[in-house]
Amino acid sequence: MARNVGIVASDCYFPSTYVAQEDLEQYDGIAAGKYTKGLGQTNMAFVGAGEDINSMCMSALSNLMDKYGLNYNDIGRLEVGTETIIDKSKSTKTSLMSLFTESGNSDVLGITNVNACYGGTSALFNTIDWVESSAWDGRYGVVLCGDIAVYEKGPARPTGGAGVVALLVGPNAPLTFENKLRSSHFEDAYDFYKPFLSSEYPAVDGHLSNSCYLRAVDRCYNLYTKKFKEAYGEDFDVFGNSPGKAQHALFHQPYTKLVQKSYARLMYNDAKRGGDIVGDSEILKEIAAEFGEVDDVASYTDRALDKKCVTASADAYNERVFPYTIAGRNLGNSYTGSLYFGLLSLIAQSDKLAKKDDRVLMFSYGSGLAATMFSAKIEGSLEEQRTTCNLLARLDDRVKATPEQFTEALEMREQFYTATDFEFPSVNDTKLAPHPGSFSLAGVDSMGRRAYTRSQSSVAEAASSRAFSTNVRAMRFARRALLRR
Repeated sequence: MARNVGIVASDCYFPSTYVAQEDLEQYDGIAAGKYTKGLGQTNMAFVGAGEDINSMCMSALSNLMDKYGLNYNDIGRLEVGTETIIDKSKSTKTSLMSLFTESGNSDVLGITNVNACYGGTSALFNTIDWVESSAWDGRYGVVLCGDIAVYEKGPARPTGGAGVVALLVGPNAPLTFENKLRSSHFEDAYDFYKPFLSSEYPAVDGHLSNSCYLRAVDRCYNLYTKKFKEAYGEDFDVFGNSPGKAQHALFHQPYTKLVQKSYARLMYNDAKRGGDIVGDSEILKEIAAEFGEVDDVASYTDRALDKKCVTASADAYNERVFPYTIAGRNLGNSYTGSLYFGLLSLIAQSDKLAKKDDRVLMFSYGSGLAATMFSAKIEGSLEEQRTTCNLLARLDDRVKATPEQFTEALEMREQFYTATDFEFPSVNDTKLAPHPGSFSLAGVDSMGRRAYTRSQSSVAEAASSRAFSTNVRAMRFARRALLRR
């Protein structure tokens, strides 16, 4: 039976171009700080029509495979989480199988998971459960989660973004998961949805979406605390009488201010729990006295409550949460990849901010709605993943585009979204070239069949200069031993 199942390796892909939110404020003619301070965003990644979700997932997968010296025969499961749908029948997972062709490996379980921003978490849970099950054949699982988030002109457009996270799942991992603590909330809601299949753009009820998100935080957190006590015989709280059980917290990040509000919401929940949780905490007593009788529905839009909790939780937020919003602040919302870019942000700073045995509280949310709070434990060194992914340097190594170029790129995506019988790069004159070594859309034929191409790069040279992962080699030996039985 596989033990300590979790993330053995990780990498990502995001576009080579971004637009600065402060430039968008000027371009849109709105007050300075609306996007930067109001939303808490700095930059936003975007792509033109020359990249789609398939090409971005291909780039993320190849980054993972190349950098860690993996062979495609090492992979027994490939799960995708995305809501960026370009075909109503053929899944992104099946398109990714083109990368397996040369290896001859077609025995690869898994498929694409779809429900707004939640699909990546579903893909991760499926893959972890597979490795822990009697069905596991000794090979790795790969999880790809990410999206291209675009909105029509208007107040929601600055909350877009793009990126894909790639996770290698296997035993003896330095980052494992406490599966028995998964705590979920599902309900039927129309807060964000995409009923217009001829357009990439969603229908959004912004106020309802925020309320749904906060309600899901409440339900999942309170259930998580109950499961924690059942599992460990101890209370779990973030701000109460026994803090310190979660040294880091990651949230799905549509925009950074919502993450801050959500973390502050945990303080409100701890105050309402009362008893030993509150203990001698004066701030929790104050919150309980002032807002303890507020109706749950009213509490989601209670500005006084929000301000009180945000202010009181600021120090903890800045220490345990804010550092891990760096990818989301600079890429924008990658939907299914959003939470996991938070995880990569933690890994990127693990040499300074994390240590062995730390617990990472995680909250995944997808509109419609699906939500789960769960946790990971740092069991070993994350240094190899930190240096291999090199996230922070890659965020800095991008091309800043103008708001005009950003707008042109989205207009081009509109033009080609349902188009057929065309080729790139003849129509791709936006000068938004993807990263060297990444995949891009070569064209779509008259029957809607897509073709992809990969640009030249020194990826292979870089990969050959890296030592193979100790975990990867150990896993291969374990696989050979399993086959000999």
